[in-house]
Formats: sequence, C-alpha cells, structure tokens
Amino acid sequence: MAIADDPVHESRNEHVLVAHGDIARTDIVTEELAALEPGDLRLRIDTFSLTANNVTYAAFGEMMGYWKFFPATEGWGRVPVWGFADIVESTVDDLAVGERIYGYFPMSTHLTVTPAKIGPTSFVDAAEHRAALPPVYNGYTRVASDPGFEIGTEDDQMLFRPLFTTSFLIDAALSAGDELAEVALTSASSKTALALAHLLHVSGRARVVGFTSPSRVDQVESTGVYDEVIGYDRIAEWTPVGPTALIDFAGNSEVVAAAHSSAGGHLLRSVIVGGTHWDSLGAQVEMPGPDREFFFAPDHIVERIDEWGRADYEQRLAASWAGFVEAAGDWIAVDHAVSAESVAGAWVSLVQGDIPADRGLVVSLWE
Repeated sequence: MAIADDPVHESRNEHVLVAHGDIARTDIVTEELAALEPGDLRLRIDTFSLTANNVTYAAFGEMMGYWKFFPATEGWGRVPVWGFADIVESTVDDLAVGERIYGYFPMSTHLTVTPAKIGPTSFVDAAEHRAALPPVYNGYTRVASDPGFEIGTEDDQMLFRPLFTTSFLIDAALSAGDELAEVALTSASSKTALALAHLLHVSGRARVVGFTSPSRVDQVESTGVYDEVIGYDRIAEWTPVGPTALIDFAGNSEVVAAAHSSAGGHLLRSVIVGGTHWDSLGAQVEMPGPDREFFFAPDHIVERIDEWGRADYEQRLAASWAGFVEAAGDWIAVDHAVSAESVAGAWVSLVQGDIPADRGLVVSLWE
C-alpha cells in the first residue's frame, strides 16, 4: 500500500455538514480516518466550486437522492460538489499516490473510494452505497490524460463544467422537440442559464429571453447572450413572439406562474431544472398552461449516448465546451476561500443569495 509523505497525508477528515430541513444551517465536524480496505484509495479533496447547482443538490437532496452519495449523521448531509483531489493513499496498483483527479466530492477534506472500470482517463467509485445511484456522478477523471483539461483552467472547470453539461443536454432536448420561436430562462444570471443562453445564441434557433432580479438586469445584458432581459417585476409585460419553452432554474413558483400567465397559448413547455430560490420550492401556486416537467440530466445523458453513441456524444460536448469557455472568460470573477469556517460561511452566503451574479466561488477546507 502506498501512502503520501507528510504533510499531504492526514489522519483526520473534516466535514462541512448542511441540515436537511434548513440548508442555510451548517455544522463542522471532524473524525478519524479509518484504515483502507484492500481495493480502496484515499483522495485528499484539494479545491471545489460552490454554485447555484450545489444549492439545487441540497434543495432536492431528499427528493432526488443527492444526500445518499456521501452519507452523514441523521438529519445532516454532505452537499455534493465538483472539484479536484489528489490520491494520498492507495491499495490499487493502477492508481498511484500523487495522481490528480477531477470529479464529484463531498464538502470534506478526504473521500475514500473503491475504484472499478479503471481506464487510462477515468475510473468509477464502486462503493456499495453508490451502486443504485445515477452512474454519471460516480465517474472520476484522471486529469493527466483528460483531453478536455488544460493547465490553468481548473477554476473554469470547477465553476462551469458540470453546469455546462446540463445546459448542453437541455439544448439537445429542445432541438429534438417542437420548433420554438422563443426560449425564456429564469434565474438568467446563474451559470447554467448563461451556458444554455450561450448555446441558443450561437445556434440562432430561437429568440432568448432572460428573467432575473431587477438589480441584475444590466449585468445579465452585458453578457450578450440574451435577446432580451426582463426583471422579475416586469414579467407581466412579456409577450412571446411565438411557440415558447420556459426553462426554470429558479424554482420560484410565483415567478413561473407570472411567466405562464404572460406567455398564454404560446407556452408549449415548462421545464424545471434548478432551485436557486430554494426557500419557495414548496409553494403551491395555480398556473395556466402546460404541466411542468422535471429535467434530470443523468437520464438525458443516457438518452443522448444511446442516440448518438458515446464517442459522438463526448466529441460534441467537448467542442461545445471549448467554445463556451472562450466566450465566458470575462463573465465571472473568482473569489477564493480556505478553511472549513470560511467554506461554511461561503455556503450560507450562497444559499441566502448574497453572492453577486458576476462572482464565482472556488474554495478549500485546507488552510
């Protein structure tokens, strides 16, 4: 068994926990690391991003099973995040100490995984408790051989890559459906919405409208990917130009109801993707128009791979990603935070909506 030299190898695991019933409430706990079992390896989680996507994971934690990936004590969860880690202890011959990994982690300092399907560019965690969970979240990328990775782009990868994949899949699903004249996005300043708006703008298939907080209208307009940006206080003035889809990243039922009313008979689809307005997710509001449908990215990944083949899917995604990163380089300024206390504080600020739309959070539990 290989173990990294100190100080990289640590004996304790620190977690930032989030309360199931109140995702703005956190706790910091520390526990001793258990000895590795044969076939396992230990990852030291270096850095990860915090975005509205993670708020969605927490808001839908029980409904969609996100709390099951990284179990914690009763009533508490470890929110899944996307980031980079280094192997610090290994009992697996094909995976050596020091190798850098990109993937799906908890808000912790360490994660123990059971690698399977080990290939030159990736492996999966075959831990028993993850076997029934969506496989897309169980895959880990070996950075040194990842064709989509470029040195110096780690912040972009963490902030945008998982969100962009969701946007890419929504765009593909929309293109396969009824012809649309207009696509409207709530929470238009969110990174997933911006990525989808970029893809729609590049293709030119439909007019793109963004709904956002009145204070963020100018910032969203400055990205250049929306044909029109409307504050939430002006949704009643919106008149679609033809057949329309509403893509909801906010989860605010009152906003969606207002959009349904304004769109009238033009609204063909109303799709729920995220919950940046997590505190209003449970609100029951009557609304006219089509039934709302939930978009679950892992199911769509399977559909696209079945339709296109894995190689074609990966090629299309990589090409779209490269174009997006080039376009989005000036949209977001990155803020960094280190230490468990700082990460917990950053999480609460994110949940409470205190992070400006043009800021991105890249954090670490390591000081």
